[in-house]
Amino acid sequence: MDLRTLLREIGARIVPDPAPAMGWWLLLALVAALGAVLLPPLWRLARLAVTIVHELGHAAVGILMGRRFTGFVVSADMSGHAITVGPRRGVGRIASTWAGYPAPAVVGAVLLQVSLQGWARTALFAALVVLVVSLVFTRSLHTVVAVLGTAAGIGALWWWGSPALIALLTLAAGVFLLLGAWRHLGAVARGGGRADDPAQLAQLTRLPAVLWLFSFAAVLGLCSWWAWALLGPHLLALA
Repeated sequence: MDLRTLLREIGARIVPDPAPAMGWWLLLALVAALGAVLLPPLWRLARLAVTIVHELGHAAVGILMGRRFTGFVVSADMSGHAITVGPRRGVGRIASTWAGYPAPAVVGAVLLQVSLQGWARTALFAALVVLVVSLVFTRSLHTVVAVLGTAAGIGALWWWGSPALIALLTLAAGVFLLLGAWRHLGAVARGGGRADDPAQLAQLTRLPAVLWLFSFAAVLGLCSWWAWALLGPHLLALA
């Protein structure tokens, strides 16, 4: 395949597809996402995606607030941390610290929107670009392997998947990230330590950590409402 043909093939895989027809495959996507969140063996593997989005959420907001993103780590236990450089206190530090827990829910809701409107393939390409660029900022071998594995899976689906399959799996990924965000929030609410985001926000602002937990829950609740507004009519039509 020459360069011109390759670029033409890439371009054909970036443009949006027709909006997918809703049907019973929607239930299949929801069941798959629920299984990945509720079944411990699947969750131990799949939560990697939630952690990566969480850490890149810190990074993205940090960059938007004028901080310098220097790297992130995903540990073997699927926890992680991102490093942004800038003032130790102030709005930028608070915003970048706050952004982690809402990020998977926001990305999940966006994936639902784009998958239902035919933009799933375009969204996969954007996710692939972000992951490839983020490799520059990985700071451990495990993180490199995790990001490469995720990018390889997304890249294979983007290149070889049919529009219907891409829409189905993108929608399932969106639901999974949204539900996974709630599970991550529940975990930190039950047993968060001094190094976790709510505790760090409490140190930065002197507002209690529970208020920051409520702020996370408010964003997750808004994203959940958005998801229901998108999916609810289609689900009710199947009843």
